[in-house]
Amino acid sequence: MIGIPGLEDAHIWISIPICTMYIIAIVGNTFLIFLVFTERTLHEPMYLFLSMLALADILLSTVTTPKMLAIFWFQAGGISFGSCVSQMFFLHFIFVAESAILLAMAFDRFVAICYPLRYTTILTHSVIGKLGVASVTRSFFICFPLIFLVYRLTYCGRNIIRHSYCEHMGIARLACDSIKVNIYYGVIVALFSTFLDVIIIIVSYVLILCTVFRIPSRDARHKALGTCGSHVCVILLFYTPSFFSFLAHRFGGHSIPVHVHILLANLYVVIPPCLNPIIYGVKTKKIQDRAAQVFSTSNILC
Repeated sequence: MIGIPGLEDAHIWISIPICTMYIIAIVGNTFLIFLVFTERTLHEPMYLFLSMLALADILLSTVTTPKMLAIFWFQAGGISFGSCVSQMFFLHFIFVAESAILLAMAFDRFVAICYPLRYTTILTHSVIGKLGVASVTRSFFICFPLIFLVYRLTYCGRNIIRHSYCEHMGIARLACDSIKVNIYYGVIVALFSTFLDVIIIIVSYVLILCTVFRIPSRDARHKALGTCGSHVCVILLFYTPSFFSFLAHRFGGHSIPVHVHILLANLYVVIPPCLNPIIYGVKTKKIQDRAAQVFSTSNILC
């Protein structure tokens, strides 16, 4: 792997914001998980789903960023084929799982606003656990065939990936064989997992808006919409760059410079994990109160 083609001289400078965001992502998401699991008032469905999202963000950034920084700092672009395929699998696996978690969070907001009296009976801890297991299971069965799809190809000596981490089409394009099956499977996976998740999320929010605008009280409407604001921000932050990357990689051709595509792909694995805990911390009062309590306790101890 060669990092960002055409921007090799700027690798050191590019690594500074990426490393900073990676550290913020690890610290911020770890702290968020700590807050949720140590405060009983945060053992509600929304916060439990949020802790799942935080864990997925930690894994997504950790699968890619350390190797990326090694390339930027030490030109350590070498990687075995098996390790590259492993990184590819976990990258796509975590991405699809995180998409499912965002879908589960949209379902949580739908039930909370459209069926508030049945909220606690519908979203029990058992149901939340099953949704988490279903997200991971679905992601595994969707992404596991990618391993066989890249191993079935014949490689004829081309071994340079013009990227900072290994992903499915980047590996497939090294092959001498036809990669139509890989392309078709990638499109099918995107349509029936991520795109389907987005459609269901949109439908959920249309139903939420229909319910909210039927509420007579203006303050109640604002409060209901406020609980969805942070989730909508996270959804846009997660899906917008991923769809751009997906479409550019398959249909962009030469219209999008390679270094622009690779740079955005690098930022994508650190910006959402970095900003997600900040967004929820700023917009969620319970998390703010619990964080303030933790810091005030630590100040007293010091």
